[in-house]
Amino acid sequence: MYPDTQLLIDGSWRDGATGRRLHVLDPSSGKQIGCVAVAEKEDLEAAVAAARRMFGPWRDVGAFERAALLRRAATLLRERCEALSPILTMEMGKPLAEARGEILSSADLLDWFAGEGQRAYGRVVPARSAKVSQIVLKQPVGPVAAFTPWNFPMSLLVRKLGPALAVGCTVVAKPPEISPAAPAALARALMDAGLPQGVLNLVYGVPQDIANFLIPHPSIRKVSFTGSVEVGKQLAALAGMHMKRITMELGGHNPALVFEDADIEEAARQLAAMKFRNAGQVCISPTRFLVQRSVYSRFAEAFRRHVETIRVGAGLDSQTQMGPLVSAGRLAAVSTLVSEATSEGAQVVAEGARDGAGEGWFFSPIVLENVDIGSRLLNEEPFGPIAIMRPFDTIEEAIEEANRLAYGLAAYAFTSSIRISQILQNELETGTLAINHTMLGLPELPLGGVKDSGIGSEGGAEAIEAYLVTKLVTQAAI
Repeated sequence: MYPDTQLLIDGSWRDGATGRRLHVLDPSSGKQIGCVAVAEKEDLEAAVAAARRMFGPWRDVGAFERAALLRRAATLLRERCEALSPILTMEMGKPLAEARGEILSSADLLDWFAGEGQRAYGRVVPARSAKVSQIVLKQPVGPVAAFTPWNFPMSLLVRKLGPALAVGCTVVAKPPEISPAAPAALARALMDAGLPQGVLNLVYGVPQDIANFLIPHPSIRKVSFTGSVEVGKQLAALAGMHMKRITMELGGHNPALVFEDADIEEAARQLAAMKFRNAGQVCISPTRFLVQRSVYSRFAEAFRRHVETIRVGAGLDSQTQMGPLVSAGRLAAVSTLVSEATSEGAQVVAEGARDGAGEGWFFSPIVLENVDIGSRLLNEEPFGPIAIMRPFDTIEEAIEEANRLAYGLAAYAFTSSIRISQILQNELETGTLAINHTMLGLPELPLGGVKDSGIGSEGGAEAIEAYLVTKLVTQAAI
């Protein structure tokens, strides 16, 4: 059974002040499966008040104790994985195997941030006088407002809660209303692991209203957002007006460069798997496939074979390899991009089957070529199961196209040449680059973009820095 989701405020699960609720829909059928509570202004104020009140006590808990709590929560997630994965699948649509993977990766992220919180070191700076000491302290920034999207409703929230809680910050989080139950299950695991009441608060409702309340609030000291470039820029501007520190992990239109000296079959296999994971609704999904002309036909054929074997269907079906898009709006947006591109001359060269699909928001995986350079599809993040093939002749041409857009989140390359690899490392404008594999987003690795794709990192040792302030204490002996 899919659970209804309430607000978590000061340790209490409750409906909003007026009792309003939003419907939660199953993407594989379009039917209602549950409800999520809506926070009103008084609920938001109560959540911020709890985070403000508990900041001092939580900050003063030892780093090892905070780490132990996060590790207990990670253990609970692993124990509950089989029970939670169908819930995540029902609300978001991804196949059960991917839902399990997200829950287990969330547990790994908690373990990683637990350790990093124990290593939030300051330093001693040698003074110019023997009578003076100079100490640089790293201290938690304060209560945090965190906004997370629907495509990875648990793991993207962990990327904010993990570092924040590990270093002693309190949090008011606004998870997605489309997929609210998985974030609530994460919060329950943290509470069951011993997290004090009020340290973490979850609010759902009207996103713009919640953002306009939380970001300017004087008690909120930091804002972290994962989502679209358009919304991220709006929230960053609002945060800037109030001098709030920000982390922004935004969208991408990620290139994959395949050179003639690559293992073509392996490149096609890995890139197809990465492209159609979560129906392409992944910020680091490759979208623009730039292939050297001498191997273009070979790669396109190998890629087509993988695409045409993908079984599209309901996520709860164990045979499903790709589920539906998350909403009717997403389906309409993706369909429009493809229709526009084909009307401008693009050709569909491969399309997956929909034998297992039902009446929900399904869209077959699709590969296009000859897409016009001015097409919206080649310039706006499609965020769906669409692959765009383009040939290139020289490395300079490939790099120019890869860097053409304002996005700069992720890039992929397949080559056996050290020279080419070094050129790509230096010249690709991207926050992350994977060469000869696609393993990005691991807990120990930084994840973040450049240009319009964001500010800061949400992984690796870099992640906790955004939740710490630097304080210099210098003292002279009397």
